Amino acid sequence: MNILEYSFFQNALIGSVLASIVCGLVGTYIVTRRLTFISGGITHASFGGIGIGVFLGINPIFSAMIFSVLSAFGIQWLSRRGNVREDSAIAVFWAFGMSIGILFCFLAPGFVPDLPSFLFGSILTIESGNLWLLATLCLITLFLFTAYYRTIVSTAFDPEFARSQHLPVSLIEYTMMALIAMTIVSTLRMVGIVLAMSLLTIPQMTANLFTYNFGRIAAYSILIGCIDCIMGLALSYWLNVPSGASIIFVSIVIYCLCKAIKYVLKQLNKSETSQH
Repeated sequence: MNILEYSFFQNALIGSVLASIVCGLVGTYIVTRRLTFISGGITHASFGGIGIGVFLGINPIFSAMIFSVLSAFGIQWLSRRGNVREDSAIAVFWAFGMSIGILFCFLAPGFVPDLPSFLFGSILTIESGNLWLLATLCLITLFLFTAYYRTIVSTAFDPEFARSQHLPVSLIEYTMMALIAMTIVSTLRMVGIVLAMSLLTIPQMTANLFTYNFGRIAAYSILIGCIDCIMGLALSYWLNVPSGASIIFVSIVIYCLCKAIKYVLKQLNKSETSQH
Protein backbone atom coordinates (compact mmCIF):
# COMPACT_ATOMS: atom_id res chain seq x y z
CA MET A 1 0.00 0.00 0.00
CA ASN A 2 1.26 3.49 -0.89
CA ILE A 3 2.29 5.54 2.15
CA LEU A 4 0.33 8.53 0.76
CA GLU A 5 -2.90 6.56 1.20
CA TYR A 6 -2.53 6.55 4.98
CA SER A 7 -4.50 9.29 6.72
CA PHE A 8 -1.73 9.97 9.27
CA PHE A 9 0.74 10.70 6.47
CA GLN A 10 -1.77 12.92 4.69
CA ASN A 11 -2.26 14.85 7.95
CA ALA A 12 1.52 15.16 8.28
CA LEU A 13 1.81 16.63 4.77
CA ILE A 14 -1.03 19.11 5.36
CA GLY A 15 0.48 20.07 8.70
CA SER A 16 3.87 20.58 7.03
CA VAL A 17 2.46 23.03 4.48
CA LEU A 18 0.44 24.98 7.07
CA ALA A 19 3.35 25.13 9.51
CA SER A 20 5.71 26.25 6.73
CA ILE A 21 3.42 29.19 5.90
CA VAL A 22 3.07 30.31 9.52
CA CYS A 23 6.73 29.77 10.41
CA GLY A 24 7.88 31.36 7.15
CA LEU A 25 6.08 34.62 7.94
CA VAL A 26 6.58 34.77 11.70
CA GLY A 27 10.14 33.46 11.47
CA THR A 28 11.08 36.23 9.03
CA TYR A 29 10.03 38.80 11.63
CA ILE A 30 12.02 36.92 14.31
CA VAL A 31 15.21 36.80 12.23
CA THR A 32 14.88 40.39 10.98
CA ARG A 33 14.18 41.72 14.49
CA ARG A 34 16.87 39.42 15.95
CA LEU A 35 14.46 37.79 18.40
CA THR A 36 15.87 34.27 18.10
CA PHE A 37 16.86 34.13 21.77
CA ILE A 38 13.41 35.40 22.79
CA SER A 39 11.72 32.69 20.73
CA GLY A 40 13.96 30.16 22.47
CA GLY A 41 12.81 31.48 25.85
CA ILE A 42 9.14 31.28 24.85
CA THR A 43 9.67 27.78 23.45
CA HIS A 44 11.00 26.44 26.73
CA ALA A 45 8.55 28.47 28.81
CA SER A 46 5.70 26.70 26.99
CA PHE A 47 6.63 23.54 28.90
CA GLY A 48 5.10 25.19 31.96
CA GLY A 49 1.73 25.34 30.21
CA ILE A 50 2.04 21.71 29.16
CA GLY A 51 2.70 20.67 32.77
CA ILE A 52 -0.30 22.66 34.02
CA GLY A 53 -2.51 21.11 31.34
CA VAL A 54 -1.37 17.59 32.25
CA PHE A 55 -1.98 18.27 35.96
CA LEU A 56 -5.46 19.76 35.42
CA GLY A 57 -6.44 17.11 32.89
CA ILE A 58 -7.10 19.59 30.07
CA ASN A 59 -5.64 19.80 26.57
CA PRO A 60 -1.91 20.59 27.10
CA ILE A 61 -1.78 22.51 23.81
CA PHE A 62 -4.53 24.87 25.03
CA SER A 63 -2.83 25.52 28.38
CA ALA A 64 0.58 25.85 26.70
CA MET A 65 -0.88 28.43 24.31
CA ILE A 66 -2.14 30.62 27.16
CA PHE A 67 1.03 30.19 29.23
CA SER A 68 3.28 30.97 26.24
CA VAL A 69 1.39 34.12 25.25
CA LEU A 70 1.50 35.39 28.85
CA SER A 71 5.23 34.56 29.02
CA ALA A 72 5.83 36.42 25.74
CA PHE A 73 3.98 39.47 27.10
CA GLY A 74 5.95 39.19 30.34
CA ILE A 75 9.29 39.16 28.50
CA GLN A 76 8.22 42.11 26.36
CA TRP A 77 6.99 44.12 29.35
CA LEU A 78 9.98 43.38 31.60
CA SER A 79 12.52 44.23 28.91
CA ARG A 80 10.74 47.45 27.86
CA ARG A 81 9.06 48.79 31.02
CA GLY A 82 10.50 46.88 33.96
CA ASN A 83 14.09 48.12 33.64
CA VAL A 84 15.32 44.54 33.23
CA ARG A 85 17.83 43.49 30.57
CA GLU A 86 16.22 41.51 27.78
CA ASP A 87 18.44 38.45 28.24
CA SER A 88 17.68 38.46 31.99
CA ALA A 89 13.92 38.65 31.34
CA ILE A 90 14.19 35.73 28.92
CA ALA A 91 16.20 33.68 31.42
CA VAL A 92 13.58 34.28 34.14
CA PHE A 93 10.66 33.03 32.05
CA TRP A 94 12.75 30.24 30.48
CA ALA A 95 13.65 28.83 33.91
CA PHE A 96 10.22 29.54 35.41
CA GLY A 97 8.37 27.76 32.60
CA MET A 98 10.60 24.68 32.67
CA SER A 99 10.42 24.41 36.47
CA ILE A 100 6.63 24.81 36.52
CA GLY A 101 6.29 22.18 33.79
CA ILE A 102 8.47 19.64 35.57
CA LEU A 103 6.77 20.21 38.93
CA PHE A 104 3.24 19.82 37.58
CA CYS A 105 4.15 16.80 35.45
CA PHE A 106 5.47 15.03 38.55
CA LEU A 107 2.43 16.10 40.58
CA ALA A 108 0.01 14.87 37.92
CA PRO A 109 -1.69 11.61 38.89
CA GLY A 110 -0.88 8.54 36.81
CA PHE A 111 1.48 8.07 33.90
CA VAL A 112 2.05 10.80 31.31
CA PRO A 113 2.51 8.87 28.03
CA ASP A 114 2.34 11.86 25.70
CA LEU A 115 5.14 13.91 27.24
CA PRO A 116 7.99 12.77 24.92
CA SER A 117 6.01 13.89 21.86
CA PHE A 118 5.88 17.44 23.28
CA LEU A 119 9.61 17.41 23.96
CA PHE A 120 10.81 15.96 20.65
CA GLY A 121 7.76 16.10 18.39
CA SER A 122 6.13 13.55 16.15
CA ILE A 123 4.43 14.98 13.09
CA LEU A 124 3.14 11.52 12.16
CA THR A 125 0.87 11.64 15.24
CA ILE A 126 -0.62 15.03 14.35
CA GLU A 127 -4.42 14.98 14.60
CA SER A 128 -7.27 16.90 13.00
CA GLY A 129 -7.46 19.23 16.01
CA ASN A 130 -3.83 20.23 15.51
CA LEU A 131 -4.50 20.82 11.81
CA TRP A 132 -7.46 23.08 12.58
CA LEU A 133 -5.31 25.02 15.03
CA LEU A 134 -2.58 25.45 12.41
CA ALA A 135 -5.10 26.40 9.73
CA THR A 136 -6.71 29.04 11.98
CA LEU A 137 -3.33 30.46 12.95
CA CYS A 138 -2.32 30.45 9.27
CA LEU A 139 -5.36 32.55 8.33
CA ILE A 140 -4.76 34.99 11.21
CA THR A 141 -1.08 35.35 10.26
CA LEU A 142 -1.83 35.89 6.57
CA PHE A 143 -4.46 38.51 7.44
CA LEU A 144 -2.14 40.43 9.80
CA PHE A 145 0.80 40.40 7.39
CA THR A 146 -1.44 41.48 4.51
CA ALA A 147 -3.25 44.24 6.40
CA TYR A 148 -0.27 45.61 8.33
CA TYR A 149 2.67 44.60 6.13
CA ARG A 150 4.38 48.02 6.00
CA THR A 151 3.99 48.58 9.75
CA ILE A 152 5.36 45.11 10.56
CA VAL A 153 8.33 45.60 8.23
CA SER A 154 9.07 49.05 9.65
CA THR A 155 8.87 47.70 13.20
CA ALA A 156 11.09 44.75 12.33
CA PHE A 157 13.87 46.82 10.74
CA ASP A 158 13.81 50.06 12.76
CA PRO A 159 11.26 50.36 15.59
CA GLU A 160 12.58 53.75 16.71
CA PHE A 161 12.09 55.27 13.26
CA ALA A 162 8.66 53.64 13.10
CA ARG A 163 7.75 55.37 16.39
CA SER A 164 8.88 58.70 14.96
CA GLN A 165 6.41 58.12 12.13
CA HIS A 166 3.64 57.62 14.73
CA LEU A 167 3.15 53.97 13.83
CA PRO A 168 1.59 51.66 16.48
CA VAL A 169 4.93 49.99 17.28
CA SER A 170 4.00 48.78 20.77
CA LEU A 171 0.79 47.21 19.50
CA ILE A 172 2.67 45.46 16.69
CA GLU A 173 5.38 44.26 19.09
CA TYR A 174 2.89 42.71 21.50
CA THR A 175 0.82 41.26 18.64
CA MET A 176 3.90 39.69 17.07
CA MET A 177 5.04 38.31 20.44
CA ALA A 178 1.64 36.66 20.83
CA LEU A 179 1.89 35.33 17.29
CA ILE A 180 5.39 33.95 17.96
CA ALA A 181 4.10 32.19 21.09
CA MET A 182 1.10 30.69 19.29
CA THR A 183 3.26 29.59 16.35
CA ILE A 184 5.68 27.82 18.67
CA VAL A 185 2.89 25.99 20.50
CA SER A 186 1.11 25.04 17.27
CA THR A 187 4.28 23.37 15.97
CA LEU A 188 5.10 21.45 19.15
CA ARG A 189 3.45 18.32 17.75
CA MET A 190 5.69 18.55 14.70
CA VAL A 191 9.16 19.09 16.14
CA GLY A 192 8.71 19.44 19.90
CA ILE A 193 9.98 21.95 22.43
CA VAL A 194 13.60 20.99 21.87
CA LEU A 195 13.57 21.79 18.13
CA ALA A 196 10.71 24.30 17.67
CA MET A 197 13.02 27.32 17.53
CA SER A 198 14.91 25.80 14.56
CA LEU A 199 11.77 25.74 12.41
CA LEU A 200 11.44 29.50 12.91
CA THR A 201 15.03 30.40 12.04
CA ILE A 202 16.84 27.94 9.75
CA PRO A 203 14.61 28.33 6.63
CA GLN A 204 14.84 32.11 7.06
CA MET A 205 18.63 31.95 7.36
CA THR A 206 18.71 29.90 4.16
CA ALA A 207 16.47 32.39 2.35
CA ASN A 208 18.57 35.28 3.67
CA LEU A 209 21.56 33.90 1.77
CA PHE A 210 19.91 34.92 -1.49
CA THR A 211 17.95 38.07 -0.63
CA TYR A 212 17.65 40.82 1.97
CA ASN A 213 14.11 41.81 1.01
CA PHE A 214 11.61 41.07 3.80
CA GLY A 215 8.84 39.86 1.48
CA ARG A 216 11.16 37.64 -0.54
CA ILE A 217 12.71 36.14 2.58
CA ALA A 218 9.21 35.26 3.81
CA ALA A 219 8.23 33.72 0.45
CA TYR A 220 11.47 31.75 0.10
CA SER A 221 11.21 30.63 3.73
CA ILE A 222 7.76 29.16 3.12
CA LEU A 223 9.04 27.25 0.08
CA ILE A 224 12.20 26.08 1.84
CA GLY A 225 10.17 25.10 4.92
CA CYS A 226 7.88 22.92 2.79
CA ILE A 227 10.89 21.22 1.18
CA ASP A 228 12.52 20.69 4.58
CA CYS A 229 9.36 19.13 6.04
CA ILE A 230 8.61 16.86 3.08
CA MET A 231 12.19 15.64 2.77
CA GLY A 232 12.39 15.22 6.54
CA LEU A 233 9.21 13.16 6.52
CA ALA A 234 10.59 10.96 3.76
CA LEU A 235 13.85 10.47 5.66
CA SER A 236 11.91 9.67 8.83
CA TYR A 237 9.87 7.03 6.98
CA TRP A 238 12.84 5.41 5.23
CA LEU A 239 15.14 5.28 8.26
CA ASN A 240 12.42 4.84 10.90
CA VAL A 241 13.73 7.78 12.97
CA PRO A 242 11.85 10.61 14.80
CA SER A 243 10.26 12.94 12.26
CA GLY A 244 10.94 16.18 14.16
CA ALA A 245 14.67 15.56 14.36
CA SER A 246 14.85 14.46 10.71
CA ILE A 247 13.07 17.64 9.54
CA ILE A 248 15.53 19.86 11.39
CA PHE A 249 18.48 17.74 10.21
CA VAL A 250 17.38 18.15 6.58
CA SER A 251 16.89 21.90 7.03
CA ILE A 252 20.43 22.29 8.39
CA VAL A 253 21.90 20.19 5.55
CA ILE A 254 20.06 22.32 2.98
CA TYR A 255 21.31 25.50 4.67
CA CYS A 256 24.92 24.23 4.59
CA LEU A 257 24.60 23.23 0.92
CA CYS A 258 23.18 26.64 -0.03
CA LYS A 259 25.91 28.36 1.96
CA ALA A 260 28.57 26.30 0.15
CA ILE A 261 27.00 26.95 -3.27
CA LYS A 262 26.87 30.69 -2.59
CA TYR A 263 30.52 30.67 -1.51
CA VAL A 264 31.61 28.80 -4.66
CA LEU A 265 29.64 31.15 -6.91
CA LYS A 266 31.15 34.15 -5.12
CA GLN A 267 34.67 32.81 -5.66
CA LEU A 268 33.94 32.14 -9.34
CA ASN A 269 32.66 35.70 -9.80
CA LYS A 270 35.77 37.05 -8.12
CA SER A 271 38.04 35.03 -10.42
CA GLU A 272 36.10 36.18 -13.50
CA THR A 273 36.31 39.82 -12.38
CA SER A 274 40.04 39.60 -11.74
CA GLN A 275 40.62 38.09 -15.23
CA HIS A 276 38.79 40.98 -16.87
